[in-house]
Amino acid sequence: MSGNSTATREPELLIERLKAFGDDDLHTLCEATDAAILDGGGFGWVTPPGRRALETYFRGVLLVPERELFVARLNGDIVGSAILVRPPRNNEAQAFAANLMHSYIAPYARGHGLARMLTAAVEERARELGYHILNLDVRETQAVAIAMYESHGYVRWGEHPEYALVRGKSVTGYFFYKRLRPPKASSGQ
Repeated sequence: MSGNSTATREPELLIERLKAFGDDDLHTLCEATDAAILDGGGFGWVTPPGRRALETYFRGVLLVPERELFVARLNGDIVGSAILVRPPRNNEAQAFAANLMHSYIAPYARGHGLARMLTAAVEERARELGYHILNLDVRETQAVAIAMYESHGYVRWGEHPEYALVRGKSVTGYFFYKRLRPPKASSGQ
C-alpha cells in the first residue's frame, strides 16, 4: 500500500443572506430550484417554469424590501434557498409575525444538514428583526420537511384539504408556527 491515499474532505457548508448575485449564483440557484421542483419540492411550481422565469423571480425577490433571500451553499455552489417574508407595514395587527417561504435543498445536496442550518438562519434573522412568531406551510407530501420542522419546534396548527393541485390531484397543506420569543405584554387595546 502506497502513501498516496486520498483523504476525504469534509464538504464546505454555508448559509448566507444574499443581497446581490455573484458570478455563478443565479445559475446555480436556478439549477437547484429546477431539481427541487422536479423532485416534488413544494415551491409553488409543479414543473420548472424555465430559466428566464426563475431568474426574474429571484431577481425580484432581492428587490422587494419585505423579503430576504437566504441561500445554502455546498462547496461554494448554491444548492437551496429560503425566503423570510416580513408583513406589510399596513398590517399592524400581525406585525409580530413573519413567514418562512419557499425553503428547499436540491435533492443532490441533501443529507448534510443544510435544511436545518437554513431554517435556523431564517429564525435567527427573524429574531434580530424583533419577530415573535415564524409561520410556514408545506404540502403533506413533504414528509421529510414536515419531520424536520416538527423537530425544530414548529407546531402544526391546521390543514387545508385542497391546498395545492398537483398533476390533477388535490394535495393537503399543513400550517405551522414557531414562537421565537415570548409575546409582548398586553397594552389593553
